Amino acid sequence: MGQSVSPQPPSAPVQQLSLFRTPLPWLVAFWKFSRPHTIIGTSLSVIGVFVISWTVVQDSSVTPILNPFSLLLPLLACLAGNVYIVGLNQIEDVEIDRINKPALPIASGEFSNSNAWSIVVFAASLSILLAAFGDWYLLATILLSLIIGTAYSVPPIRLKRFPFWASVCILTVRGGIVNLGLFLHYSHQLGLPLQIPARMWALTAFVLVFSIVIAIFKDIPDIEGDRQFNITTFTVRLGQTRVYQVARLVLTLCYVGMMVAVPWIPGIDWVFVGVTHTALLGWFWWRSYRVAMPNQAASDDLPLTFTNFYQFIWQLFFLEYVLYPIACLLG
Repeated sequence: MGQSVSPQPPSAPVQQLSLFRTPLPWLVAFWKFSRPHTIIGTSLSVIGVFVISWTVVQDSSVTPILNPFSLLLPLLACLAGNVYIVGLNQIEDVEIDRINKPALPIASGEFSNSNAWSIVVFAASLSILLAAFGDWYLLATILLSLIIGTAYSVPPIRLKRFPFWASVCILTVRGGIVNLGLFLHYSHQLGLPLQIPARMWALTAFVLVFSIVIAIFKDIPDIEGDRQFNITTFTVRLGQTRVYQVARLVLTLCYVGMMVAVPWIPGIDWVFVGVTHTALLGWFWWRSYRVAMPNQAASDDLPLTFTNFYQFIWQLFFLEYVLYPIACLLG
């Protein structure tokens, strides 16, 4: 099992920040607290689904009904919900983060526990309030996301303890609820029939599988903290190298599945999808052979740290919400 690693305190005391006394450092810490890669992913998914909804309008006889809040309202509601979910996870994981992610604001001491609770309660309340100004589809999307995010992190349920259910939480929210819920919301707002077309199901399936990959990759560097606190992730059970290989295979199947499916789906430029996804898959495999695992030092043969590679996986996720809507526009 390896030796346990005791939590290490920060090398020097960290000043606890206040929005009113130290506004700029507080905002920097809040940006870290909000987990920027998830904020970017959420923003692109909200915008990307809107663009796809718009392409469905263009392919129909419906005259779209637009107002300034058609995109802004769900975007703000989803971003506030995102802050709640990632913030709650940091509150519950603070002891683990002091080992795995000591730079996060609660683990480092920049935010106190009470400060963090104030932020997540405000974020959840704002998210629900904004969604309530939309429609039942947006409100249901937000409420289901918040409930699953809470069950993921908070005892006694704390589904993140179990690899299967942890993956189910992530893929359900990012893959299913956000994509399908937002599409129904946009359809209602734009005057479309409330039915989900094949092009939307294809993106949902892709993101579902991709979310599994993100969930697997996320736990690879956290093995010591997870092991010490009895979080039995796939990495703890199978080891970093084996899980890494599985994640590469799953992501490959994700891209290949999309390329095989799109020629049969109306409203998508399948040539554009084939060219871009082949290039991205090749780029992924090339970089995957240049990664130093978390317990290895970077070298000339392995110049990429695992942190950089994990950020690259998120970049691929972001790109899908750019490239796929473009393919729909071109189709």
